[in-house]
Amino acid sequence: MGSLISADNTWVLWAILVGDAALAIWLEQRYKWASKVTGCVLALLGMMILSNIGIIPTASPVYDSVWDYVVPLAIPLLLFQCNIKKIGKESGKLLIIYLISSVGTVLGAFAGFFALQNFVPDLNKVAAMFSGTYVGGSVNFAAMADTFGASGELSSQAVVADNLLMALYFFVLIAMPSINFFRKHYSHPLVDEVEAGMGQSAESYWKAKPISLQNIAFCFAASTIIVAISTAIANFFASLFPAEGATFILNQLLGNKYLIMTTVTMICATALPKTFNDAPGANEIGTFLIYIFFAVIGAPASIMSILTQAPLLLVYALIIVACNMLITLIFGKIFHFSLEEIILASNANIGGPTTAAAMAISKGWNKLIGPVLLIGTLGYVLGNYYGVLVGNLLR
Repeated sequence: MGSLISADNTWVLWAILVGDAALAIWLEQRYKWASKVTGCVLALLGMMILSNIGIIPTASPVYDSVWDYVVPLAIPLLLFQCNIKKIGKESGKLLIIYLISSVGTVLGAFAGFFALQNFVPDLNKVAAMFSGTYVGGSVNFAAMADTFGASGELSSQAVVADNLLMALYFFVLIAMPSINFFRKHYSHPLVDEVEAGMGQSAESYWKAKPISLQNIAFCFAASTIIVAISTAIANFFASLFPAEGATFILNQLLGNKYLIMTTVTMICATALPKTFNDAPGANEIGTFLIYIFFAVIGAPASIMSILTQAPLLLVYALIIVACNMLITLIFGKIFHFSLEEIILASNANIGGPTTAAAMAISKGWNKLIGPVLLIGTLGYVLGNYYGVLVGNLLR
């Protein structure tokens, strides 16, 4: 299956990947329509279009490098703010509805599995990937695919289903505040404030901040060291506890580099808050790396492939996301959460802190930008644990 740019044209593919991510960020910060769609979705759609019209290949060692190096480096950088004490103190009610929403993801994963297990091979692996990504975001998808050894074909098909469903769901979330049914049955104080003339753009949120060479050096050094130490610890435990018999669960938990990585970073961020929480550049660099990841997961997203070969994966993703939204709406109403809190909690589960914060910024819900970033960052940690748990229970 040829493409205009060959899979081994390394520098050109890297240029397209990084350029696509940079263009998505520029569009998001420059144009109101793009900020509503979010840069993450734009980066994904850009590469998806290029691969589906035959400009770039659907598989390449360059894409593998993103999974092998870019994603692991991005995770600690985005977790530098994951101070457990701070999350509990500042996120308030939003953390509660977020955790409730995550339960909806798990219930959907189980419901969809029992409905489709006889029709989709290796559905437990897909369940792990979808549980991880729909609790913590797309970073966890890569972690779970690697953890459960999902084949490249299965991962690609699952990515396409995830990407298509996620993009459609974001449009639903964006539209919800303007739908009369939701405005009638849920409080919406921030929507009222924005309509009264208050707001903030993505460009103003990501405005330039003072950052030095030393800051950049610390961010990259700390992230690289954490990844190296976590990988060594995971390899040690993986060899100590074989992935079979009674020690299988220990192998999956203690031998998982992503779980170790997120746990180590969380400990550092909580124990040394001045060093990690306020590290200039960490959030910006980590976010840019994640945009590159969003771009790369769009490359193998063959729309024809998912429609002809694995349409049930799209159905499975729909079941999970529908359960997440239903549980979030029901309990949000019971416990008197606002519509904005419900939407962002579900967004933080399905898309992660990047898309949730982008939506909060684009909507002008300034009071929730910080809290949703915090709980979404916590999701990076929880997503891996949820994914490993679900994948093994349905094994």
